[in-house]
Amino acid sequence: MRRAGTALAAGLLTAAALGVCAASIDVDDRGQGVAVPIGGGLKADHEVVWQRLIELSGGAGSRWVVLGTASEDPTGSAAAAVKMLQQRGAQAEPLPVSPLLKERPIADAVRDPALIEKVRTARGIFFTGGSQDRIVDHLYPGGQVTPLLQAIWDVYRAGGVVAGTSAGAAIMSSTMFRDAPDILAVMKGRLRPGHEVDRGLGFVGSALFVDQHFFKRGRIGRLLPMMVASGYALGLGVEENSAVAVRGNEVEVVGGKAMLVDLTEARHDAAAGVFNLRGARVALLDRGDKLLLRERLVRPARVKLEGQRLDPSQPGYKPYYTSAPFYVDMLADNAIATAMGLLIDATYDEVRGIAFDPRAAPDDPQPQLGFAFRLAKGPRSIGWYSEASGGEDYTVDHLLLDVEPIRMARPLYEPWSATQ
Repeated sequence: MRRAGTALAAGLLTAAALGVCAASIDVDDRGQGVAVPIGGGLKADHEVVWQRLIELSGGAGSRWVVLGTASEDPTGSAAAAVKMLQQRGAQAEPLPVSPLLKERPIADAVRDPALIEKVRTARGIFFTGGSQDRIVDHLYPGGQVTPLLQAIWDVYRAGGVVAGTSAGAAIMSSTMFRDAPDILAVMKGRLRPGHEVDRGLGFVGSALFVDQHFFKRGRIGRLLPMMVASGYALGLGVEENSAVAVRGNEVEVVGGKAMLVDLTEARHDAAAGVFNLRGARVALLDRGDKLLLRERLVRPARVKLEGQRLDPSQPGYKPYYTSAPFYVDMLADNAIATAMGLLIDATYDEVRGIAFDPRAAPDDPQPQLGFAFRLAKGPRSIGWYSEASGGEDYTVDHLLLDVEPIRMARPLYEPWSATQ
């Protein structure tokens, strides 16, 4: 068994395997830039996120350009984001850069001096949602930097903001999920370069992997195998209608929720032949929380510090929940986030659940393969609770997560018979 964070050295999903030209972009030379991955589904009235984007770019009057490159409707998608930014005081305009626009080829657009100049005079660049492959394939074809992408990086390194929602968040890592909607297939090993996984644009640097739609779509199940396969020690899952701002070593949860996954001390047994993991550290982050990446240090928002501290190692610890749940689908909507909040505020020390495909496809070579999740308190587990926002909000740090392969029964169930 080896450390999960050393998988890159084993030559799995390396930069060379993804066809990345390592010298084309130095993703660790980020200057003063701020990357803002948004988990998708950002609502028009989520003022905290929209206003923070404007603040990060210099305040009212700051210039933004919006790229609808990923969208099926690039013009409409870009126009909607432009409207949101303008309503908060920004000067924003769309850039016609899409393979779906018929006015001119996108290969010409990414080299157009007029569009490049618009980027260079901006303080913020916004990527809409859609298919992230459209962004990477045309701004960074074959790992080669186009003039438009170079201009974006120049603005970014000079202190500009690069924000993106959904597909626009996926591109923030140097390695990204290209098209991997089947989470259990990823857990079963389907991580093919150029299919499920590909190069990203790397605005958060080489050490952090970012995924989106995180709690809503149960994407903890695909984040973990990706991190192991590609050698990432740190992963950040951003929930829908949520955003994080990454500047240098600091991550700020601007609105909504996110999850930190730290595999520094985790173990993975490659000899097992299927995905498994032990000892991953996970943290649930809430609005206003901050994270120092190198130190792995979570700093709760002031509202949490003024609320209830939940420290199982302290005499004053008074947990609320007494009956441990069992999750028949640990990848269900918000299951992992709910389990983390319950666990830190509970008399029990672990929560268990499973994930499997009850209707495995006929061509699935491993229809009986499922996975058991064990979320547990450790010696450093701690949490904070507040109702200041009107809900039950938790920040949780230093929980431990194990995932092991299991064999599911086929058929999963049979009709009940009184004679059996």
